[in-house]
Amino acid sequence: MSLITYITHIQFEPGAVRLLKQECERVGIRRPLIVTDKGIMAAGIVDTVLNALGEGVSVALYDGTPPNPNEGAVREAVAAYHKGDCDGIIAVGGGSSIDLAKGVAVCATHDGPLKSFAVIEGGAARITAKTAPVIAVPTTAGTGSEVGRGAILILDDGRKVGVISPFVVPKAAICDPDLTLGLPPVLTAATGMDAIAHCLETFMSPAFNPPADGIALDGLWRAWTHIERATREPGDRVARMNMMSASMQGALAFQKGLGCVHSLSHSLGGINPRLHHGTLNAIFLPAVIEFNKESASMRDENKLDRIAQAIRVGSGAEVAASLKTLTKRLGLPTRLEELGVTREMFPAIIQGALKDHSHKTNPRIASEDDYRAMLEASF
Repeated sequence: MSLITYITHIQFEPGAVRLLKQECERVGIRRPLIVTDKGIMAAGIVDTVLNALGEGVSVALYDGTPPNPNEGAVREAVAAYHKGDCDGIIAVGGGSSIDLAKGVAVCATHDGPLKSFAVIEGGAARITAKTAPVIAVPTTAGTGSEVGRGAILILDDGRKVGVISPFVVPKAAICDPDLTLGLPPVLTAATGMDAIAHCLETFMSPAFNPPADGIALDGLWRAWTHIERATREPGDRVARMNMMSASMQGALAFQKGLGCVHSLSHSLGGINPRLHHGTLNAIFLPAVIEFNKESASMRDENKLDRIAQAIRVGSGAEVAASLKTLTKRLGLPTRLEELGVTREMFPAIIQGALKDHSHKTNPRIASEDDYRAMLEASF
């Protein structure tokens, strides 16, 4: 059975942040907790958000979001939510802030630790309509968490897990590409490769969802066409708009599921939270594509050739190499060794990948040996 659902209310245009107050009124948020990070605070974006909310709105603030959000940060933000007597959350930032906000929305309104809501712990069924409403204001073009039904969070025990439920989908997404204009080139590149990974992995997933496939391929085309310009010409508004759209589209599509790229990057990101998720995805993509090309669904639907058409290369056989070349042109690492990863870490990475929720939605189910081969190819 295929579940095809698109439910997020999306405001998408330059200057869309001005619509934040009306969106709060629409979903019934009167006392929001703003969840963000110190970089966004320093950039003045939170001031822009506060100006959009206007006077007379009681606002609480949590700006302690770490690069890879964790259970400790969820607890701190939940305390801020209760202290401010909040009735909803505005997430301002990249995927880390938005994912953290989703974790807070669940934990502030349900009994039990974050672990109890993780998919791998059977937690999806424990998340109910009591979940606090979230409005997402993305400031990067990568994760697409503003329209996604999940959050990726690191538990106290070090596992990087998914908290996934239709109840954590933001009630509104304020997609204002102007908010990404100040993003540094290296983050533009890394988050952009995250968007490309989402479009590629969800398209490769064997689940039947033609609308998602169409959205993913169009998002891939937009990201591939505009990522280098957005990186090298940060003030290019057309490139920024298309990258934000690609990010959103990847997340709209990945209700199909992801795959081995994400099971590996989730696992390694849990082992070393300092590693950027988008950079890891870029490194793993070529090896996973080579592994996936032998799957029946990839062959039967000519998926590699359709990907090749979207990125304008000659054939599906060129896709993996073209991805590695793009990553290098963007100035990002192309090998795990460049990030300080060692072969001694492989067993732990493999065990984490086998347990990850993305493992089972790959076109081919990977074994321990398969994952080891992918790690070697990415090393």
